[in-house]
Amino acid sequence: MAAKQADMDIEIVKVDANAEPALVLENNPLGKIPVLILEDGTSIFDSRAITQYLARASKNKLFPRSAEKRLEAERLEALADGLCDALLAHVYERRMRPEEKVHQPWLDKQWGKAVRALDYFNENAPALTKNPTVGIIALRAALAYTDLRFGDTKWEKGRGKLKSWRTRFDKRYPELVELLPQA
Repeated sequence: MAAKQADMDIEIVKVDANAEPALVLENNPLGKIPVLILEDGTSIFDSRAITQYLARASKNKLFPRSAEKRLEAERLEALADGLCDALLAHVYERRMRPEEKVHQPWLDKQWGKAVRALDYFNENAPALTKNPTVGIIALRAALAYTDLRFGDTKWEKGRGKLKSWRTRFDKRYPELVELLPQA
């Protein structure tokens, strides 16, 4: 989504990260996604490193020019990434362990982080600007991941402002919505 907003032409390759695909392992020793592979073969991994690269390569189309607004976008990106980290930890706890070994206190802790982040976003949803910042993009991607992995939890209940924000985002930036994770 950030690459699209930065007007960067990239090829999206979907992989199953759990299968430890060679393409990912060759380009990120941690085996994590996303990975951006440049034409010269250089790989950039971690969402924030990728967005920083895209911002520089696009003459800063992803961050506001003012220091205060840039910090706001960076904080929003960090919290959205943290939401995804907590949700991913929750997913992996269930996916990687047999049911009898799943540690419920760990799941509860991760879900608590997610709830606090979602509550924060509900009360502090960012304004939708003409050009969405990396923080706005990260938040929408995090909500798509929440829907994908936790849609059955009814996480939207009591978060009408955030639900409305998501709807407004989708109407305002349809070209970005088509890039959201799908089931």
